[in-house]
Amino acid sequence: MFEQIKLPYATNALEPYIDQLTVETHHGKHHATYTKTFNELAEKAGMADLSAEELLASLDKVGDDTLRQGLKNQGGGFYNHNLYFEMFSPSPAKAPTGKLAQVIDDTFGGLDALREQLTTAATTQFGSGWAWLSTDKSGKLTVSKTANQDNPISEGTGMIPLVALDVWEHAYYLKYKNLRPDYIKAFFEVLDWAKVSARYEEIIAD
Repeated sequence: MFEQIKLPYATNALEPYIDQLTVETHHGKHHATYTKTFNELAEKAGMADLSAEELLASLDKVGDDTLRQGLKNQGGGFYNHNLYFEMFSPSPAKAPTGKLAQVIDDTFGGLDALREQLTTAATTQFGSGWAWLSTDKSGKLTVSKTANQDNPISEGTGMIPLVALDVWEHAYYLKYKNLRPDYIKAFFEVLDWAKVSARYEEIIAD
């Protein structure tokens, strides 16, 4: 059974950057629904024994078009939001460390340049979707964006997400209204680079 992440902080802990009502609605309602529906569809597809990553990477094996699209949408919603909420902290590390810090410098020319690329991807994503910092098993980094609940795994890119920046309106509209760029700035204020760095180390060590 796929389990929704239990928040490692109080719902008001990300204030003033992400408000309590948004966290309660986004996590408690939207994400909970994705999780419930994904479990139902995975059971129907006979794929509930797979990890979310394995299932999303195996969508081409699902013959029924409607079921496949449902798994992509609901499974993406489950996986994307688990990563999104996991990487926040009320007292975040403001910069990556270790191998990730070095690779960011080598790939993008520094953290500020990476933030600029992620901001551009998130700002220019038309409609609902996500911006991503991802790595492959060798440690190569890339920035991308996807529509809806698609992610680099379901797209078959071979990349594994490190940072998931949600730009669906439900992620920010209660506080920021139509000012998506203001929300994106706030996102980086609570993104914990220590968690991102640890995730990177785990992925490249596998």
